[in-house]
Amino acid sequence: MRAIPQEIFEALVAEAIEGLPSEFLDRLDNVGIVAADWPTEEQRRYHHLSPRDTLLGLYEGVALTDRESYGMVLPDKITIFQRPLEGISENEEDLIYQVQVTVVHEIAHHFGINDERLHELGY
Repeated sequence: MRAIPQEIFEALVAEAIEGLPSEFLDRLDNVGIVAADWPTEEQRRYHHLSPRDTLLGLYEGVALTDRESYGMVLPDKITIFQRPLEGISENEEDLIYQVQVTVVHEIAHHFGINDERLHELGY
């Protein structure tokens, strides 16, 4: 699929967030969700990713299930990576779907759901 303008990709991410049930949105307190072209080298190193590994999204923070005395901290951050998502998408319709799945996947990490359980759930 060819690259789309960043503004359009950001709108797809916003639509994916807006489409979530309110019970999820209400629990996204102190979480920033952003779009970026690619993961940074620092993000790739921190997560032990090889140059061949594809990263579609990334949750950086403390999952709700791991919080005890949690206060006065910077917001958690979810980043959705545009270029890798475009790279796995066949067309714009597929890109919309992949963005939605990735947003749900990363928000699930915020709720403490690991990759194994997400795969069991179809994500």
